[in-house]
Amino acid sequence: MGKIRVLVVEDSMMFRELLVRHLNSDPELEVVAVASNPFEARDRIIEYNPDVMTLDVNLPRMDGIEFLRKLMPQYPLRTVVISTLSDRVFDALHAGAVEFVAKPQVTDKLQLEEFVKKELPNKVKIASKATLKRFSNHTANINTTVRQLDSKESSKKIIAIGASTGGTEATAELLKGFSGDVPGILITQHMPPGFTAMYADRLDKRTGLRIRVKEAKTGDVVKPGLALLAPGGDCHMELTKINGQYQVVLKRNPKVNGHCPSVDVLFNSVAKEAGADAIGIILTGMGGDGANGLLAMRRAGARTIGQDESTCIVYGMPKVAYDIGAVEYQEKLQDIAKRTYQMLGQQRV
Repeated sequence: MGKIRVLVVEDSMMFRELLVRHLNSDPELEVVAVASNPFEARDRIIEYNPDVMTLDVNLPRMDGIEFLRKLMPQYPLRTVVISTLSDRVFDALHAGAVEFVAKPQVTDKLQLEEFVKKELPNKVKIASKATLKRFSNHTANINTTVRQLDSKESSKKIIAIGASTGGTEATAELLKGFSGDVPGILITQHMPPGFTAMYADRLDKRTGLRIRVKEAKTGDVVKPGLALLAPGGDCHMELTKINGQYQVVLKRNPKVNGHCPSVDVLFNSVAKEAGADAIGIILTGMGGDGANGLLAMRRAGARTIGQDESTCIVYGMPKVAYDIGAVEYQEKLQDIAKRTYQMLGQQRV
């Protein structure tokens, strides 16, 4: 199998040369072209037909996000966005980028070394395996005539969601299918520190979303109509039960399956604390994080759902979970909310 052919789009000559040098030092990667702005990038794409493009968000002559919006409908290309701490990265993902990575401080040598030697090469490799697709906009709306859960019943239930590559858009699409009476939702999405707060805020303000979303903190009570997102960084999010009330706790522990927060950690805690009162949902993502935890949930009596291959950006985590018997139902992304309501005893009209 040949090397992954990479186009680097970056306006800073110093940073561009740094990226090229380290990407080329990886035996699986080859930088075939560089560009300093979107117009040069367009010409390089036509000339070299790269497998993956790394794209800085802030570029001269045309914004990187605007470039993606113009490029993707005509020339779909697996793209890893490099971004400073800004919610604009989610616009890039919505425009069709597969992955993103936080731009390091050039003055921070340790951070810079981690970025060029590990983070960016790994993201490029993940992106090279991604399926390019756009999410459909036909997620079924909740019909107002649906029998709603009793508030006491709803407060006893838990919905746990895990996702990675492609998960920011998939999770947003899934949450659109839930109404305000849905049981409390816990989400672990692999994401760098700082971005999770922006993502939660973005979801919370999203038009058409009937539930609230916030970045979780220790002691947050799990309530119907509220989704709690695990913060990126050095803590895992777990479910606990105190005086008969579900809460979340953030625990500073080493990475699990290479991730912190880890989906497995969340799912294992839900299996232990909620058992048969939970529903586990595993969405698009590279690797196997969450598979064993979802299996633990199913063995504890929980209902489980995996996103199907046809709607995944990367059919990794859901496939591993399915292969080990952790997935009760495989569903297209647009059908997962409907299946969740069926499991909760609510039938759509």
